[in-house]
Amino acid sequence: MLWGCSTISNKKLQINEEVRDKEVRVIAADGGQLGIMSAEDALVLADEKNLDLVKIAPQAKPPVCKIMDYGKYRFEQAKREKEARKNQHTVDIKEVRLSLNIDVHDFNTKLNNALKFIKKGDKVKVSIRFRGREMGHPEQGYNTMQRFAEACQDVAVIEKPAKLEGRNMLMFIAPKPNK
Repeated sequence: MLWGCSTISNKKLQINEEVRDKEVRVIAADGGQLGIMSAEDALVLADEKNLDLVKIAPQAKPPVCKIMDYGKYRFEQAKREKEARKNQHTVDIKEVRLSLNIDVHDFNTKLNNALKFIKKGDKVKVSIRFRGREMGHPEQGYNTMQRFAEACQDVAVIEKPAKLEGRNMLMFIAPKPNK
């Protein structure tokens, strides 16, 4: 198994002997400009300070290299990426299934579940499955979906209105955007 920074950073930086340009612009560890010099001279300068020569801007004319502790740089970069992943929230789609002849208490239970999902920041897919002769009365399904949408309108918006697709009627509800 190879240990490298390919998992930490998606762009591969050239370090030390990998910098093969004739001339490079060198930046010191404290951020000060050291000027334009040959890559060999810059590498000797970095070795004197027990640091690495890292090419940070290969597209510039001449390329820009910085003298830094590359291991410490990689560690801090990995820490920043880990922190960014920790702070992001993935939106899941939760499903609530209703029936055509749903009773009031069952309706309220399903509604409370949907509201709980929405408050957590997830989207909700509301579905009604029509069985047998129920296919002859899609308007009852629309009425049930409308009641559900009206009950959720304080905390959610309808992302996709109720639509009959085959034997299923689907509607998508998302949390209201924070202003």
